[in-house]
Amino acid sequence: MRFHHIGVACKDISETLKFVQKSFDVVEASEIIFDKKQDADLCLLELTDGSHIELVSGKAVEKFVAKRQSLYHTCWQVSDIEQAIAKLYDNGAILISPPTEAILFDNRKVAFLFSDIGIIELLEENLSAV
Repeated sequence: MRFHHIGVACKDISETLKFVQKSFDVVEASEIIFDKKQDADLCLLELTDGSHIELVSGKAVEKFVAKRQSLYHTCWQVSDIEQAIAKLYDNGAILISPPTEAILFDNRKVAFLFSDIGIIELLEENLSAV
């Protein structure tokens, strides 16, 4: 597993995007897209140091926003998503969203698990780029 990004729950992606762009050195920002499978609006930001922030709004994060909890998840890139799920499951994590294609990540599969360190998103590697 390799760290990929943090997911930030926000009420209004456009407003949060403005804050991040004024506060951090953003190199690139994707378009704000709606992912029907995740029922969420999404935007991925890359910072000058190579780190990434995913902004998430919509039904998927309504409870987080209502509690004013911005940190939604940590994302880890994996070569074998099923194997990574099994390993986390064996260590007590609970699968909350099985592998599904994610528009924001060029239809690579993502899965979400609840664990002792909060929500973990697994992102399958882009095998064509390896």
